[in-house]
Amino acid sequence: MCDQETMKRWARGQLSRREFGALSGAAALSACTAGNAPGANGQGTAPELVETPVSFETADGTMDAILIHPEDGEHPAVIHWPDIAGIRPSHISMARRTADQGYAVLLVNPYYRDVSGQIWESFADFADGGWDTARGFREKLSSFAIRSDTQAIVAWLDAQPFVDTSRGIGAEGYCMGGPFTVYSAAEVPARVKAAASFHGGGLVREDAESPHRLMATTEASFLIAIATDDDAKAPDDKTALREAADSAGKPAVVEVYAGDHGWTVPDSPAYAKEEADRAFEEKIKLYEGAL
Repeated sequence: MCDQETMKRWARGQLSRREFGALSGAAALSACTAGNAPGANGQGTAPELVETPVSFETADGTMDAILIHPEDGEHPAVIHWPDIAGIRPSHISMARRTADQGYAVLLVNPYYRDVSGQIWESFADFADGGWDTARGFREKLSSFAIRSDTQAIVAWLDAQPFVDTSRGIGAEGYCMGGPFTVYSAAEVPARVKAAASFHGGGLVREDAESPHRLMATTEASFLIAIATDDDAKAPDDKTALREAADSAGKPAVVEVYAGDHGWTVPDSPAYAKEEADRAFEEKIKLYEGAL
């Protein structure tokens, strides 16, 4: 079953990080995400999925990723930017759930310049001493670095036989990955047609590369899903994002969800299943309309 109670106990301080990590392994996380929505055929049966570790060249080295897609046919592609703790079982389960809906999902490693593959087993594992390591990696991920990475990602995806290049590409990002979705849409506007940010940080800034300023340079539709506590800290951001989208004439849903930062990620202590499911449904609606 979906072990939400384990997550709640950790959030309340009733479990140590190590205990939480031991209890929230891949099997539990799969239970939290699998079977919550019908398959791509709408009949409650998901398509057979192919899951493959892949790598390809970028301007800065070799990016590694996990590719998940339905076994048969061609499908619109989705770039999945994970949160600060990177690739791990929780995000793999999330990518599978999206692929179940008929998409070719590429879960990318944003830290490939420093390390390949999975670094932390869970967010609890990351929280137990991973912050400084991640900050060092994160310093290299400027908007320009992510833009460059997106060029390589899109070129690689478009060369794959199971990607339907007649349809747009989606980009989704979580926490740290939230603004990366807008950078992706701004860098390759002819291909990235949907951007979904979930509890993304740094979406409204003063510099020219601020995501809210870049929306006008895209050809994308947007879902900006904001956490309750993030909104409390920066209540004007949602207005700036709505005004930027309206001014640019870009379709956008900007909404504050009833969940704190990290609510969509199953191994986060803030995970809120009902709101996470609602955010997932809104994301699929975005893809269905824009891709």
